[in-house]
Amino acid sequence: MVNFKSYKDLNVKFSPNVNCITGLNGIGKTNLLDAIYYLAFCKSFFNSIDVQNITQNEPFFVVQGELDLNNEKEKIYCGLQTGKKKIFKRNSKEYQKLSEHIGLIPLVMVTPSDTHLISDGSDARRKFIDGVISQYDKGYLADLLLYNRALAHRNRVLKTFFTTRSFDESTLEIWDYKLIEHGDKIHQKRTVFLKEFIPIFQQFYSKISGDAELVSLSYNTSLGEIAFIEQLQEARNKDRVMRYTTVGIHKDDLTFMLADWPLRKFGSQGQQKTYVTALKLAQFHFMMEKKNIKPLLLLDDVFDKLDETRVKSIMNLVSSEEFGQIFVTDTSYERIERLFHDIKEEVYLFNFDEQQNLVRTNA
Repeated sequence: MVNFKSYKDLNVKFSPNVNCITGLNGIGKTNLLDAIYYLAFCKSFFNSIDVQNITQNEPFFVVQGELDLNNEKEKIYCGLQTGKKKIFKRNSKEYQKLSEHIGLIPLVMVTPSDTHLISDGSDARRKFIDGVISQYDKGYLADLLLYNRALAHRNRVLKTFFTTRSFDESTLEIWDYKLIEHGDKIHQKRTVFLKEFIPIFQQFYSKISGDAELVSLSYNTSLGEIAFIEQLQEARNKDRVMRYTTVGIHKDDLTFMLADWPLRKFGSQGQQKTYVTALKLAQFHFMMEKKNIKPLLLLDDVFDKLDETRVKSIMNLVSSEEFGQIFVTDTSYERIERLFHDIKEEVYLFNFDEQQNLVRTNA
């Protein structure tokens, strides 16, 4: 890669199994994982404004990688020049729509910021569900994009009614039927997904925590109780007053529980970190089953806020044969070396030297 965040130029070959990258805070470990994430999702995990990922005072960035996928060589290229459109290519052929690329490279990333799934609003938890399903179901992603487009149109119509002090039932109904067409399918797929996903998540939490506590996860949605069309009709007056659509799958949420208590209020930092890590590992397992391929697993500073027992449990899980290519970052080279000492899989250890160069230390 060239001119990507803190990297002026980097060319590195990774192990197909376990890769550990260590170094001081702020030296570029997370940026390296973000470059890998870019190749899978056409965007940064941390910053959605592409131009801000260009190295300061440089006019462009390039991130490219070569990987084996289903026994085929795949070359992925992403380039962005200031003021121009982002270019994304697969085997030298440019994509017309970036959404065509999503799902080609299944990937799961675990970061310290994942606790926002617990602390933030419902939008973060819906994005988690949508991100998992979209990687193996392109129809779901298409429905989601069309639903959000119809929702934006409907909200604009409601604002126009308010400012012009007018109302046209037939205009609103056009967008009602679009919401229903795509919203019902999204709701159905979310329901099926969570029915399969929740037991897997609970198993991973149990393995990491050593059965120390019970957890649960539930899906909160108004669809299914009353038909979507009826909900939209009942909410007519409220929508006109609020100037936006107050019912629909864009209001769905997940509830995270620790025994009988809300995790957000009663979970410790370690329990919350265990919870979101179990969610992400369950996501890995679920996607592997759906796509019949092992996703890339990126673990950024995964040891933070966890006790030694839970750290070892996670390492034992991810170093098993169930997992494929793994990238782990940490500030302590000694801790990484100790944790992976007895692992049978091939492990590449990388460390940043005093000149901030990435060097493999166990070649």
